[in-house]
Amino acid sequence: MRRIVTTYLLRLFSLLPPRLVAIFIAGISVLSLAAAFISQFGFGLKPCDLCLIQRVPFALNAGLGLIGMACLGWTRTVIGLSGLFFLINSGVAFYHSGVERHWWKGFSGCSTPDMSGSIEDLMARIQSTDVTRCDEIPWDLFGLSMANYNVMMCLGLGVACFIYLYSTRDKKLQEDTITGQ
Repeated sequence: MRRIVTTYLLRLFSLLPPRLVAIFIAGISVLSLAAAFISQFGFGLKPCDLCLIQRVPFALNAGLGLIGMACLGWTRTVIGLSGLFFLINSGVAFYHSGVERHWWKGFSGCSTPDMSGSIEDLMARIQSTDVTRCDEIPWDLFGLSMANYNVMMCLGLGVACFIYLYSTRDKKLQEDTITGQ
């Protein structure tokens, strides 16, 4: 049964044209960035440092998706790089999830501030700093934070990119043989 599902999944992926996959990568990346900005500016959820870092791969993938749509010869490379960026983002989001759940400490500036020093020093630091902590969950849905959802989404998208490349490898070999590359 597992082999049948895998075979049909690979066939399904191999039917997708590379340009459509590039459009999907650009679209999902732009939608993810839009959701982040809407939550920030529309709902007042200030991003922490790790939240901001997680936006970078989406911006890169949006640009790569546009390149993949425009330059058909680069589409497989774009899909591979996008898959890599999605997996990296999944790793950052997993780290962020661990910081939120207090499984481990975040880097400095991402968790509870240093409380040493005099009261005057502490007050000066608090008043001069507008930091959103990474170890607090500002919003959740069904007990999962945005970082938790980002882990699942980016892991799935990264794996899907590499499944697509694997399922279309024979087409790429045939194209290279025909064109003499």
